[in-house]
Amino acid sequence: MNFTQLLAAVRERPEAVSVPANWAQGRAAFGGLMAALVYEAMRARLDDARPVRSLAITFVGPAAPEVPIRFEVEVLRQGKAVSTLLGRAVQDGQVVTLVQGSFGFGRASEVEFSALPAVPMKPLEQAAAELPYIQGVTPEFMRHVALRWAIGGLPFTGDASRQMGGWVRLRDVAEEPVNEAHLLALVDAWPPSLLPSLKRPAAGSTLTWTIEFVQPTPRLSTLDWCRYCVETEHARDGYGHASAALWTAEGELLALSRQTVTVFA
Repeated sequence: MNFTQLLAAVRERPEAVSVPANWAQGRAAFGGLMAALVYEAMRARLDDARPVRSLAITFVGPAAPEVPIRFEVEVLRQGKAVSTLLGRAVQDGQVVTLVQGSFGFGRASEVEFSALPAVPMKPLEQAAAELPYIQGVTPEFMRHVALRWAIGGLPFTGDASRQMGGWVRLRDVAEEPVNEAHLLALVDAWPPSLLPSLKRPAAGSTLTWTIEFVQPTPRLSTLDWCRYCVETEHARDGYGHASAALWTAEGELLALSRQTVTVFA
């Protein structure tokens, strides 16, 4: 199943969705996909089209591929403009992914600031070649996502830069408008920002993740490349704190992201 088919599955049968093994990230399902599936279940519970403003995501435990997952949604409050929802992915009776979301209509305001400019990076045609999917080397889900490095180093290269990023898009979807579920996958497709600093392979994962979306979402196709850059702000004792942003190819801001990541080295 590709990304679009999995989103359709959670809308149709949220009580039992199995993530295929080819969406795995080590022993767990790809975190960006899990966040997208919970978000899609939350979106389906809203009575109107108020857009998502922010999501706070906790990866409580690994979601095993090929094992049914139940997606539960609780509406904590639905106000005139803002709704707060809580979404859970539950597997074998245990919560594996927890998402709190804020959805809100826009309102007239005197305050307006333009987004800061996108981080400079090599143009797509000058960036590194697309990172290939290599069975047994790269995570399984990489067959579904295309990355081209333009800033910083690859994982486990001993790169000293605080920044990492480049160009990203989905690989195996038909052309359709991008929504926030797609953006979740594009942001989380990149490895934890601490991994390029290591000189040898080691496990690393996202613990908590907060992402904020620019609304309305700029017009974008699932076949378009996006720019991404993450900066490690602090790391010690096996935990790192990083901020990131995702832009269109033209530099229009799509989302702002913060993650607490763990590394076992």
